[in-house]
Amino acid sequence: MTLELIGKILVLLGAIFCGLSAFGLIRLPDVYLRSHAATKSATFGVLCVLGGAFLYFLFADGTISIKLLLAILFVFITSPVAGHLNGRAAYRSGVPLWRGSVRDDMKSSIEKDQ
Repeated sequence: MTLELIGKILVLLGAIFCGLSAFGLIRLPDVYLRSHAATKSATFGVLCVLGGAFLYFLFADGTISIKLLLAILFVFITSPVAGHLNGRAAYRSGVPLWRGSVRDDMKSSIEKDQ
């Protein structure tokens, strides 16, 4: 009963983080900050939802869902990599940083490559 409750709380927490991520996608000023919101908090939110569903089915039905474990692994691996590649592609294609940005770590790396 208590462990089912933990699963439900994880699903609720994940939904809250996904909602905050969507809010960040709307409110943040440039593609890099939006990418940050989309990758970090959305990944955490999805992982919480999937983890909560895994725990719920484990303790309510007594089943171990391999599909949920594989989904958790897939999201954990691919989402940060996709966010990184999106930001890198945006930078290399010339999308400007937000005027309030104080640091440009890619600039020296790009200059070194050329």
